[in-house]
Amino acid sequence: MEEDSKLSYFFLGLGLGVAAGVLFAPKSGSETREFLRSKAEESGDYVKQQAGNLKESATDVLERSKQKIQKHKENLASAVEAGKQAYREATTTPGD
Repeated sequence: MEEDSKLSYFFLGLGLGVAAGVLFAPKSGSETREFLRSKAEESGDYVKQQAGNLKESATDVLERSKQKIQKHKENLASAVEAGKQAYREATTTPGD
């Protein structure tokens, strides 16, 4: 209950701060709107760029993981084959 109250006060303060900033801004309304629009576009571009970077990083990690899994599969297959060969050698008699 107390956290909800803190969150409500935070958003109330945020809203009042934005309203006061817009009211007492040294620019006209159209200039302020243009400024806010440009900042919103910059933020959108930044988010898109970061999403692209995240996607690229995730793709790299996925590719490296696939390579490691493939390497482990090959090592396991080699170990199984070596075990089979050792078993064959151990079970065959020299006189066969």
